[in-house]
Amino acid sequence: MEIYTDGACSGNPGPGGYGTILKFGSHERELSGAYDDTTNNRMELMAAIKGLECLKEPCRVTLYSDSRYLVDAMTKGWVLKWRSRNWMRTGSERAKNVDLWERILELADKHEVKWVWVKGHSDNPYNNRCDKLAVDAIKKPR
Repeated sequence: MEIYTDGACSGNPGPGGYGTILKFGSHERELSGAYDDTTNNRMELMAAIKGLECLKEPCRVTLYSDSRYLVDAMTKGWVLKWRSRNWMRTGSERAKNVDLWERILELADKHEVKWVWVKGHSDNPYNNRCDKLAVDAIKKPR
């Protein structure tokens, strides 16, 4: 199973959207949605959440994102460190988007997820499609 994700925001904060593509063999499913008052990072996380939520049983998943925030936090163990410190990044700085990180960790625990960073707005057609889904979602009524 492959999941491609992207988030977008018009202003930061501002209206934002996410785009997600689930791919299994020749089967593909596209998801998108939007929020009125959000940030780009929240939309990047939401795209991953929405993709992982679609999986009905434990899977091996490769999740592609152009968000260093998401991929580095998961692959470098940052988010686990933040959680172990009661969601503090440093002694005085609270981690942001705790509600979404908690959801991602819960979902990721059900699956074997390989987190892969891809360069945004580049030559990955699925990432480019996710970007379009996210941007188009912002334009739709919420």
